[in-house]
Amino acid sequence: MANFTVRPVLTKADTKKFIDFIYTFYKNDQNWVPPLRMDREKLIDKKNNPFYKHSLMELFLAERDGKVIGRIGAIVNDNHNREHNDKVGFFGFFECVNEQDVANALFDEAKKYLRSKGMNAMRGPASPSVNDEYGLLIEGFDSPPVVLMTYNPEYYGTLIQNYGLKKEKDLYAYILDQHTVYTDKFNRANEIVKQRNSLTFRTINMKDFANEVRRIKDVYNGAWHYNWGAVAMTDEEFDALANDLKMVVEPELVLIAESKGKMVGFGLSLPDINVRLKDNRNGGLIGGLLRLLVFKKKIDLVRVIVLGVLPEYQKTGAAGVLFYETAVRAKKLGYRYGEASWILEDNVMMNRAAEAMLGKIYKKYRIYQQEI
Repeated sequence: MANFTVRPVLTKADTKKFIDFIYTFYKNDQNWVPPLRMDREKLIDKKNNPFYKHSLMELFLAERDGKVIGRIGAIVNDNHNREHNDKVGFFGFFECVNEQDVANALFDEAKKYLRSKGMNAMRGPASPSVNDEYGLLIEGFDSPPVVLMTYNPEYYGTLIQNYGLKKEKDLYAYILDQHTVYTDKFNRANEIVKQRNSLTFRTINMKDFANEVRRIKDVYNGAWHYNWGAVAMTDEEFDALANDLKMVVEPELVLIAESKGKMVGFGLSLPDINVRLKDNRNGGLIGGLLRLLVFKKKIDLVRVIVLGVLPEYQKTGAAGVLFYETAVRAKKLGYRYGEASWILEDNVMMNRAAEAMLGKIYKKYRIYQQEI
């Protein structure tokens, strides 16, 4: 008989336990970066997060003697299923002690919920979607994650695979160094692509932020429309994300590609604020903001978080030039390193672009799936 219980999150006190667990679970792991508690609350706020206007989620806690030992979320993303014409449910927010019985019980509850909603497969981790925190870290445990990337203990892969979930797709993170990205061959190739496609580049106009966001959203949803697992953001989701990022964005690193006056692509890179949040162990807002204000100039890495071009430009080399132009601007701002993440393992054009800049895969993440 199991000496633990698994139950749904039903009250505000349960929600607090769900959030608090990560801060105690990871407290001695120096590679874990504590997220702001405010952000964790917003991510699972079913009343105010616009994601839940088209999606359902049930959260579960595993407890032993009144102490939380695991958690999981089961998510039905209706927009995903309409976009891809399937019935895939998702698991996310998975955290667990290194006990297979506990992990199995958590996955059983998630699977039971997804079945009750008519789903025939369970995929994840997605917390709660492909547009949020996505994938399980499977390689690269020797360094902290960069901004908005996931982190987990190495044994999670074993717990997940022992349950019967299998690899569905791997995601790559490349590390790039300003000292090696520029080669004569690469410089010449970028000039040729720019001239051939009449490409020009500019940075976001923060004085026209609302209209810029609208234009970028159209390109974003068009550029990623055919990507595996991609789901277009609703207007509310995109606006909420833009407002959140506005506080930490470096305008010079929001790059817009145009051809003959038409926006054809964009790249968004963020300073790796995780470097400064790493020591904010309780996730407090004031402590986090103070660290960002005082130490922001000491950040030497940016994450290329989103970069893409419209489908008709995806075979022209324009994405590679966006990479290049981002690196040039990051260098002017004093950033030495860049992480390009995440990139699908079978996204040939983006992997080639990262490799052309002598980027090296230094972390890998995995999406798992099981028929239910």
